[in-house]
Amino acid sequence: MFREGKFIHLYPMGKKLIFCISGLWLATLILAAQPEVRTGISEGELTVGNMQRSFLVYVPQSYNASVKCPVIFLFHGGGGMPRSILNISYRGDFRDISERENILLVAPEGYEKSWNDGRGTKADLANVDDVAFVRELLGYISTHYAADPSRFYAAGISNGGFMVSRLGCEARNQFAAIAVVAATMGTGTFSDCKPGFALPVMYIHGTDDPLVPIDGGDKTIGADGPFVSHRQVIGKWVAIDGCNPRPVVTEMPNTAYDGTTITREVFKGVRNGSEVVSYVIQNGGHTWPGGKQYLPRAIIGRVSRDMNGCEVMWEFFRRYKR
Repeated sequence: MFREGKFIHLYPMGKKLIFCISGLWLATLILAAQPEVRTGISEGELTVGNMQRSFLVYVPQSYNASVKCPVIFLFHGGGGMPRSILNISYRGDFRDISERENILLVAPEGYEKSWNDGRGTKADLANVDDVAFVRELLGYISTHYAADPSRFYAAGISNGGFMVSRLGCEARNQFAAIAVVAATMGTGTFSDCKPGFALPVMYIHGTDDPLVPIDGGDKTIGADGPFVSHRQVIGKWVAIDGCNPRPVVTEMPNTAYDGTTITREVFKGVRNGSEVVSYVIQNGGHTWPGGKQYLPRAIIGRVSRDMNGCEVMWEFFRRYKR
C-alpha cells in the first residue's frame, strides 16, 4: 500500500506487517525528532490544556546525543522562577553536578509563580493541572533529548516541594526518586496518596522554619490549605514503601559552626531496597542547605552550611532507577 506524501509501503508477511520507509523520508523523520541541542540554558514551551507553559533546560558541555543521561526536574518555590532554583547556591549547585555527571536539568515554570499542590495556591484556585503539565514535559524531554526515563528525578523547595510531594503520589511512577526541602504535603494529598509502588524519598526541614513550620499548620503565605508535619510525611512514606519503622540515626558533623546542626534518619525498605530519608536541621530556616541567604534571616531563618543540599540529593538519586 502506498500513501501519497508519506512514502509508507505496507507489505504483508504471514501474520506480520513490515513497514518500509523511503530513505529520504526516514532521514527527514530522524532529523525532525532530534533537533540540534545547545549546551547551557535554553527556554522551551509546551501547550497543555489550552495553556502555554514554559520551562528551562540546562544541557552540560559533556552532553552526547548517543549517551542516555539522567534528568533532574527542579521546582521553584512560590514567588520564584525557574532560574531561582538553578541558582539556588553560590557554589556547588546542580549545574556543577550536571557538568561533572552529564545530567540534564529541567526547571519548569509555575502558573503566576505558583504550583497547584492542592493547598489553595493561585494555580490551585485557577484549576491549573500541573500534574498533566509535568507528564507532558517528561514526554517532551524523552523525545527531544538523550534522556534516560528510568533515571528521572524531582526536587523542589517550599511550594515547589509540596508540588514534588504531589507528583510522587500522582505522577504514575514516572520518577525514580524525589527530594523535598522546606515542605511536606497538603492534608488532601496526604489523605489521597496511594501510589501503589515504592518510591525513594528525601525530606529536609528546618526546626525554625517560619514560613512552613516543621510541625505542620493551617496555611502558608500564598496557600490557604492545611499541611501535615515533617514527622507525619516521613511516616506516610515509610508505610507506603514498607520500610523498617526504626531508622538508622546519624548526627552529621558540625563543620560550619553557623548555629545549625543536622540529624539524618534513614528508614530502610524491607522488601524492595527503597529508602525514606529525613534531614532535620536544628535552628534551620526556610532555606536550602548550602544555598543562598536569599532574604534576611529575620524573614526566612538561617541557612545551614553543614551540608550541600544539591550534592546530598544527587548522591541519593544516583542509587535509584525505575
